[in-house]
Amino acid sequence: MTYKDYQQAFLNSFERIGQEGINFIGLKPLPTSSCVENCADQLLELMFPGRCDGSNSQSMQDIVVHQLEQVRWTMNTLVFQSYNHECKCTDNNEEESRELTEKAMAVFLEELPEIRRKIKLDAHAGFDNDPAAKDIHEVILAYPFIKALTIHRVAHCLYQVGVPLLPRLLNEWAHSRTGIDIHPGASIGTSFFIDHGTGVVIGETTAIGDNVKIYQGVTLGALSFPKDACGTLIRGAKRHPTIEDNVTIYANATLLGDITIGHDSIIGSSVWLKHDVPPFTSVLLQQPETIHREIKRSSKKA
Repeated sequence: MTYKDYQQAFLNSFERIGQEGINFIGLKPLPTSSCVENCADQLLELMFPGRCDGSNSQSMQDIVVHQLEQVRWTMNTLVFQSYNHECKCTDNNEEESRELTEKAMAVFLEELPEIRRKIKLDAHAGFDNDPAAKDIHEVILAYPFIKALTIHRVAHCLYQVGVPLLPRLLNEWAHSRTGIDIHPGASIGTSFFIDHGTGVVIGETTAIGDNVKIYQGVTLGALSFPKDACGTLIRGAKRHPTIEDNVTIYANATLLGDITIGHDSIIGSSVWLKHDVPPFTSVLLQQPETIHREIKRSSKKA
Protein backbone atom coordinates (compact mmCIF):
# COMPACT_ATOMS: atom_id res chain seq x y z
CA MET A 1 0.00 0.00 0.00
CA THR A 2 1.13 3.53 -0.72
CA TYR A 3 1.02 6.39 1.78
CA LYS A 4 -2.16 7.74 0.09
CA ASP A 5 -3.81 4.33 0.64
CA TYR A 6 -3.00 4.51 4.37
CA GLN A 7 -4.23 8.08 4.45
CA GLN A 8 -7.53 7.17 2.82
CA ALA A 9 -8.04 4.20 5.12
CA PHE A 10 -7.56 6.46 8.13
CA LEU A 11 -9.97 9.06 6.73
CA ASN A 12 -12.54 6.30 6.17
CA SER A 13 -12.33 5.42 9.85
CA PHE A 14 -13.65 8.90 10.71
CA GLU A 15 -16.65 8.36 8.49
CA ARG A 16 -17.44 5.11 10.33
CA ILE A 17 -17.07 6.48 13.86
CA GLY A 18 -18.43 9.97 13.28
CA GLN A 19 -21.90 9.05 14.56
CA GLU A 20 -20.53 7.55 17.78
CA GLY A 21 -19.48 10.85 19.31
CA ILE A 22 -15.75 10.43 18.68
CA ASN A 23 -15.48 12.72 15.67
CA PHE A 24 -15.77 16.25 17.13
CA ILE A 25 -15.56 18.18 13.85
CA GLY A 26 -18.95 19.59 12.98
CA LEU A 27 -20.13 19.80 16.58
CA LYS A 28 -20.23 22.99 18.60
CA PRO A 29 -16.95 24.19 20.19
CA LEU A 30 -15.71 22.11 23.14
CA PRO A 31 -14.02 23.38 26.29
CA THR A 32 -10.36 23.09 25.30
CA SER A 33 -7.72 21.76 27.68
CA SER A 34 -5.89 25.11 27.63
CA CYS A 35 -9.08 26.99 28.60
CA VAL A 36 -9.80 24.52 31.40
CA GLU A 37 -6.26 24.97 32.71
CA ASN A 38 -6.63 28.74 32.54
CA CYS A 39 -9.94 28.53 34.41
CA ALA A 40 -8.37 26.37 37.15
CA ASP A 41 -5.53 28.86 37.62
CA GLN A 42 -8.02 31.72 37.80
CA LEU A 43 -10.05 29.89 40.45
CA LEU A 44 -6.95 29.30 42.58
CA GLU A 45 -6.00 32.96 42.31
CA LEU A 46 -9.56 34.04 43.18
CA MET A 47 -9.67 31.91 46.33
CA PHE A 48 -6.15 32.88 47.46
CA PRO A 49 -5.20 36.23 45.85
CA GLY A 50 -1.49 36.40 45.17
CA ARG A 51 -1.04 32.62 45.11
CA CYS A 52 -0.49 32.54 41.36
CA ASP A 53 -0.03 36.17 40.33
CA GLY A 54 1.82 37.67 43.28
CA SER A 55 0.89 41.23 42.25
CA ASN A 56 0.67 43.72 45.13
CA SER A 57 0.32 46.94 43.16
CA GLN A 58 -3.46 47.08 43.78
CA SER A 59 -5.70 46.90 46.81
CA MET A 60 -7.10 43.54 47.86
CA GLN A 61 -10.59 44.65 46.84
CA ASP A 62 -9.44 45.67 43.33
CA ILE A 63 -7.59 42.37 42.84
CA VAL A 64 -10.56 40.26 43.96
CA VAL A 65 -13.05 42.21 41.83
CA HIS A 66 -10.80 41.89 38.78
CA GLN A 67 -10.19 38.18 39.38
CA LEU A 68 -13.88 37.48 39.94
CA GLU A 69 -14.73 39.10 36.62
CA GLN A 70 -12.12 36.96 34.87
CA VAL A 71 -13.51 33.80 36.46
CA ARG A 72 -17.08 34.77 35.61
CA TRP A 73 -16.24 35.37 31.95
CA THR A 74 -14.13 32.23 31.53
CA MET A 75 -16.54 29.99 33.44
CA ASN A 76 -19.54 31.34 31.53
CA THR A 77 -17.87 30.43 28.22
CA LEU A 78 -16.91 26.93 29.37
CA VAL A 79 -20.32 26.18 30.88
CA PHE A 80 -22.06 27.29 27.70
CA GLN A 81 -19.76 25.17 25.54
CA SER A 82 -20.41 22.18 27.78
CA TYR A 83 -24.19 22.49 27.52
CA ASN A 84 -24.00 23.16 23.79
CA HIS A 85 -21.87 20.08 23.15
CA GLU A 86 -23.92 17.86 25.43
CA CYS A 87 -27.12 18.31 23.46
CA LYS A 88 -25.32 18.70 20.09
CA CYS A 89 -27.33 21.88 19.68
CA THR A 90 -28.24 23.34 16.35
CA ASP A 91 -28.46 27.10 15.93
CA ASN A 92 -32.14 26.88 16.91
CA ASN A 93 -31.29 25.27 20.25
CA GLU A 94 -28.49 27.58 21.40
CA GLU A 95 -30.94 29.77 23.27
CA GLU A 96 -31.74 26.82 25.56
CA SER A 97 -28.03 26.36 26.27
CA ARG A 98 -27.71 30.05 27.14
CA GLU A 99 -30.64 29.81 29.56
CA LEU A 100 -29.13 26.75 31.25
CA THR A 101 -25.78 28.54 31.45
CA GLU A 102 -27.34 31.60 33.06
CA LYS A 103 -29.04 29.46 35.73
CA ALA A 104 -25.88 27.47 36.45
CA MET A 105 -23.75 30.61 36.71
CA ALA A 106 -26.24 32.21 39.11
CA VAL A 107 -25.91 29.21 41.45
CA PHE A 108 -22.11 29.16 41.10
CA LEU A 109 -21.73 32.87 41.92
CA GLU A 110 -24.12 32.56 44.86
CA GLU A 111 -22.15 29.60 46.25
CA LEU A 112 -18.69 31.18 45.88
CA PRO A 113 -18.55 32.69 49.41
CA GLU A 114 -19.45 29.33 50.95
CA ILE A 115 -16.92 27.52 48.74
CA ARG A 116 -14.18 29.89 49.89
CA ARG A 117 -15.22 29.46 53.53
CA LYS A 118 -14.84 25.69 53.22
CA ILE A 119 -11.47 25.96 51.46
CA LYS A 120 -10.16 28.20 54.26
CA LEU A 121 -11.24 25.56 56.79
CA ASP A 122 -9.49 22.88 54.70
CA ALA A 123 -6.28 24.92 54.80
CA HIS A 124 -6.51 25.31 58.59
CA ALA A 125 -7.15 21.57 58.91
CA GLY A 126 -3.92 20.97 57.00
CA PHE A 127 -1.96 23.15 59.37
CA ASP A 128 -3.62 21.77 62.51
CA ASN A 129 -3.02 18.14 61.53
CA ASP A 130 0.49 18.26 60.10
CA PRO A 131 3.37 19.07 62.46
CA ALA A 132 5.63 19.54 59.43
CA ALA A 133 3.68 22.63 58.36
CA LYS A 134 5.44 25.83 59.41
CA ASP A 135 2.42 28.10 58.94
CA ILE A 136 -0.90 28.36 57.09
CA HIS A 137 0.73 30.08 54.12
CA GLU A 138 2.95 27.07 53.50
CA VAL A 139 -0.13 24.85 53.42
CA ILE A 140 -1.88 27.10 50.90
CA LEU A 141 1.13 27.53 48.63
CA ALA A 142 2.76 24.10 48.76
CA TYR A 143 0.29 21.39 49.74
CA PRO A 144 -1.34 19.61 46.77
CA PHE A 145 -4.61 18.86 48.57
CA ILE A 146 -5.47 22.58 48.63
CA LYS A 147 -5.26 22.74 44.86
CA ALA A 148 -7.29 19.54 44.49
CA LEU A 149 -10.00 20.58 46.96
CA THR A 150 -10.32 24.12 45.58
CA ILE A 151 -11.03 22.74 42.13
CA HIS A 152 -13.21 19.93 43.50
CA ARG A 153 -15.46 22.22 45.52
CA VAL A 154 -16.11 24.35 42.44
CA ALA A 155 -16.57 21.29 40.20
CA HIS A 156 -18.97 19.73 42.74
CA CYS A 157 -21.12 22.88 42.69
CA LEU A 158 -21.32 22.73 38.89
CA TYR A 159 -21.98 18.98 39.00
CA GLN A 160 -24.91 19.45 41.39
CA VAL A 161 -26.67 21.92 39.09
CA GLY A 162 -26.25 19.56 36.15
CA VAL A 163 -23.45 21.16 34.13
CA PRO A 164 -22.11 18.41 31.85
CA LEU A 165 -18.48 17.64 31.01
CA LEU A 166 -16.79 20.68 32.62
CA PRO A 167 -16.82 19.41 36.25
CA ARG A 168 -15.01 16.25 35.16
CA LEU A 169 -12.52 18.21 33.04
CA LEU A 170 -11.69 20.47 35.99
CA ASN A 171 -11.17 17.58 38.39
CA GLU A 172 -9.07 15.66 35.88
CA TRP A 173 -6.88 18.75 35.56
CA ALA A 174 -6.41 18.72 39.35
CA HIS A 175 -5.76 14.97 39.24
CA SER A 176 -3.00 15.42 36.67
CA ARG A 177 -1.36 18.13 38.79
CA THR A 178 -1.68 16.56 42.25
CA GLY A 179 -2.14 12.80 41.93
CA ILE A 180 -5.42 13.17 43.86
CA ASP A 181 -8.39 11.76 41.93
CA ILE A 182 -11.74 13.05 43.21
CA HIS A 183 -14.90 12.59 41.18
CA PRO A 184 -16.93 15.84 41.05
CA GLY A 185 -19.96 13.97 42.38
CA ALA A 186 -18.30 13.18 45.71
CA SER A 187 -19.71 15.13 48.66
CA ILE A 188 -17.05 16.43 51.09
CA GLY A 189 -17.69 18.19 54.41
CA THR A 190 -15.68 20.93 56.08
CA SER A 191 -12.11 20.85 57.42
CA PHE A 192 -11.01 17.98 55.16
CA PHE A 193 -7.30 17.14 55.07
CA ILE A 194 -5.45 14.86 52.64
CA ASP A 195 -1.87 14.35 53.84
CA HIS A 196 0.65 13.89 51.00
CA GLY A 197 -2.19 12.93 48.65
CA THR A 198 -0.48 10.86 45.96
CA GLY A 199 -2.69 8.00 44.79
CA VAL A 200 -5.86 9.03 46.65
CA VAL A 201 -9.05 7.98 44.82
CA ILE A 202 -12.51 9.19 45.88
CA GLY A 203 -15.46 7.85 43.87
CA GLU A 204 -18.56 9.59 42.57
CA THR A 205 -21.08 8.66 45.29
CA THR A 206 -18.70 8.98 48.24
CA ALA A 207 -20.02 11.09 51.14
CA ILE A 208 -17.44 12.49 53.58
CA GLY A 209 -18.35 14.29 56.80
CA ASP A 210 -16.55 17.04 58.72
CA ASN A 211 -13.03 16.91 60.19
CA VAL A 212 -11.96 13.84 58.21
CA LYS A 213 -8.29 13.11 57.56
CA ILE A 214 -6.91 10.65 55.01
CA TYR A 215 -3.40 9.78 53.88
CA GLN A 216 -1.74 8.87 50.60
CA GLY A 217 -2.92 5.85 48.62
CA VAL A 218 -6.39 5.69 50.19
CA THR A 219 -9.15 4.39 47.91
CA LEU A 220 -12.82 5.09 48.53
CA GLY A 221 -14.12 2.98 45.69
CA ALA A 222 -16.93 0.78 44.41
CA LEU A 223 -17.11 -2.93 45.20
CA SER A 224 -19.22 -3.79 42.16
CA PHE A 225 -21.26 -2.08 39.47
CA PRO A 226 -25.02 -2.82 39.63
CA LYS A 227 -26.68 -3.70 36.33
CA ASP A 228 -30.29 -3.80 35.15
CA ALA A 229 -32.10 -6.82 33.68
CA CYS A 230 -30.48 -6.18 30.29
CA GLY A 231 -26.98 -6.14 31.74
CA THR A 232 -26.57 -2.36 31.38
CA LEU A 233 -24.79 -0.46 34.15
CA ILE A 234 -27.16 1.39 36.49
CA ARG A 235 -25.64 4.84 36.74
CA GLY A 236 -25.99 7.10 39.77
CA ALA A 237 -26.65 4.33 42.33
CA LYS A 238 -24.90 4.72 45.71
CA ARG A 239 -21.85 2.46 45.42
CA HIS A 240 -19.10 4.22 47.38
CA PRO A 241 -18.43 4.60 51.13
CA THR A 242 -19.93 7.09 53.54
CA ILE A 243 -17.31 8.47 55.95
CA GLU A 244 -18.80 10.12 59.01
CA ASP A 245 -17.30 12.98 61.05
CA ASN A 246 -13.87 12.87 62.73
CA VAL A 247 -12.61 9.75 60.94
CA THR A 248 -8.93 9.15 60.17
CA ILE A 249 -7.94 6.77 57.36
CA TYR A 250 -4.24 5.91 57.14
CA ALA A 251 -2.10 5.23 54.07
CA ASN A 252 -3.09 2.67 51.42
CA ALA A 253 -6.36 1.66 53.08
CA THR A 254 -9.02 0.47 50.63
CA LEU A 255 -12.72 0.94 51.45
CA LEU A 256 -15.14 -0.49 48.91
CA GLY A 257 -18.87 -0.36 48.34
CA ASP A 258 -21.84 1.37 49.94
CA ILE A 259 -20.53 1.01 53.50
CA THR A 260 -20.52 3.43 56.43
CA ILE A 261 -17.51 4.23 58.58
CA GLY A 262 -18.89 5.49 61.88
CA HIS A 263 -17.80 8.80 63.36
CA ASP A 264 -14.61 9.09 65.41
CA SER A 265 -13.19 5.86 63.99
CA ILE A 266 -9.65 5.06 62.86
CA ILE A 267 -8.86 2.90 59.83
CA GLY A 268 -5.27 1.68 59.86
CA SER A 269 -2.77 1.47 57.02
CA SER A 270 -3.37 -1.11 54.26
CA VAL A 271 -6.73 -2.21 55.73
CA TRP A 272 -9.17 -3.66 53.18
CA LEU A 273 -12.83 -3.06 54.16
CA LYS A 274 -16.12 -4.14 52.59
CA HIS A 275 -18.38 -3.81 55.64
CA ASP A 276 -19.70 -1.11 57.98
CA VAL A 277 -17.64 0.07 60.94
CA PRO A 278 -19.41 1.32 64.11
CA PRO A 279 -18.53 4.71 65.62
CA PHE A 280 -15.49 4.94 67.92
CA THR A 281 -13.86 1.87 66.35
CA SER A 282 -10.21 1.25 65.48
CA VAL A 283 -9.64 -1.14 62.57
CA LEU A 284 -6.05 -2.33 62.26
CA LEU A 285 -4.16 -5.15 60.57
CA GLN A 286 -2.51 -7.61 62.92
CA GLN A 287 1.16 -6.82 63.39
CA PRO A 288 3.07 -9.01 60.93
CA GLU A 289 5.95 -11.12 62.19
CA THR A 290 9.33 -9.60 61.49
CA ILE A 291 12.17 -12.04 60.88
CA HIS A 292 15.84 -11.07 61.21
CA ARG A 293 18.46 -13.42 59.74
CA GLU A 294 22.19 -13.02 59.69
CA ILE A 295 23.62 -12.89 56.19
CA LYS A 296 26.43 -15.39 55.80
CA ARG A 297 29.63 -13.72 54.84
CA SER A 298 31.81 -15.48 52.32
CA SER A 299 35.53 -15.66 53.22
CA LYS A 300 37.76 -14.69 50.35
CA LYS A 301 41.44 -15.60 50.23
CA ALA A 302 43.88 -13.02 49.06
